[in-house]
Amino acid sequence: MNEDKAVELIHLADRENSVVVRVLGRRGPDELDAEVVISSTFCNGRLDLCLSSKDLDDWAKALDDLAVERDVCWMTDMRNPEINIEFHTQFSIPLITVEDVRGSCTAMAVPVQLPGGWVDEQRGHLDRVRRM
Repeated sequence: MNEDKAVELIHLADRENSVVVRVLGRRGPDELDAEVVISSTFCNGRLDLCLSSKDLDDWAKALDDLAVERDVCWMTDMRNPEINIEFHTQFSIPLITVEDVRGSCTAMAVPVQLPGGWVDEQRGHLDRVRRM
């Protein structure tokens, strides 16, 4: 699957910053090739991912926590970069951090102003990925 046919699993963006996880295709019966792209007016980063059905289940649970503004850390198994979403920070908006825990050991964090209904939008993305 090329990037034109990629399906977004996560799309968190405002005018200046964004964190997007795109599913690029199937690697095997239970694995998806994907990428996470984090962008800001200051810098940009991109990392490859390999998502499993457990990762998708964990994201569904994380969305339940995010719906009530509980901080989450998704993908903590050291196979992929960790994605943290924090609500109660020095910013008045959520802070999203992508940390490459298994590779470069670098992290990038961006505050993102999320619109109303953003959790339901992410659930819609998850449903589309599960139907792939």
